[in-house]
Amino acid sequence: MMINGMEVVTMPNYTYIFKFEDEFQHTDAKMWFMSYWTICFYYVGIYMLVIFTGQQWMANRPRYELRGPLITWNLMLATFSIIGACRTVPEILHVIANYGLYHSVCVPSFIIQNKVSGFWTTMFVLSKVPELGDTIFIVLRKQPLIFLHWYHHATVLVYSWYAFTEYTAPARWFVSMNYVVHSAMYSYYALKAMRYRVPQFVSMVITTAQLVQMVVGCAVNLWAYQLKQNGEECNVSEANIKLSLLMYFSYFVLFARFFYKAYVDQRGPRKAIGATPASSTSSATKKIQ
Repeated sequence: MMINGMEVVTMPNYTYIFKFEDEFQHTDAKMWFMSYWTICFYYVGIYMLVIFTGQQWMANRPRYELRGPLITWNLMLATFSIIGACRTVPEILHVIANYGLYHSVCVPSFIIQNKVSGFWTTMFVLSKVPELGDTIFIVLRKQPLIFLHWYHHATVLVYSWYAFTEYTAPARWFVSMNYVVHSAMYSYYALKAMRYRVPQFVSMVITTAQLVQMVVGCAVNLWAYQLKQNGEECNVSEANIKLSLLMYFSYFVLFARFFYKAYVDQRGPRKAIGATPASSTSSATKKIQ
């Protein structure tokens, strides 16, 4: 890749590159998403229909325990997230250390030049569909389905698929942060499902990390917008920036509200049921202790 007339290599020295990573062709992935990204709206529509009709269907039925499937589900997503973090975080750290913050926000070399992070970025985007399955456990176990949960799942899916078609450069921040947070979050849920006594401060740390993720997401978008306003080249559209900023800010407000009610407000039932990190299977794991 040429930057200011100079050839740069933005790929860190991975200890080992798997064959499926080495064979990854980012152009094939982009062409597929450019042709089919709008089908994510059908997925979201089916998702909303299933979860809300599912709640009605379960209204007069006994809850399902599903402890074994819940453990397996969380372990699978935790493993996937940990591997994804191990393959994408080295790339962003390498870029920041060698080419600076501007490159990390405005140059999409993480998918164009780096087959490893490119593959795992694509897997990240695709994973937003099966992650909708989190909500099935909430519905079948008759747990409270909070707005934050389904709103987060639906909007992340749509934005991720849309952003991939543009090779949105700031996505290297969004993807790596999400992998790291999900690594801890799904590991926590798996332990809780296995009835391990995890100290409450762990869930507090995870929720705090989620809040930090939203703050960084907003900051990255604001900086990209400022760079574009100053006439700098930055591979992200203004429409994308505005959508992403709105999404991250709304998440911050909702996660902050969750944090307050879970860990600060002493008037709620927190002590009785135990607080868990917001998002994903939080509601599904509150009462399995």
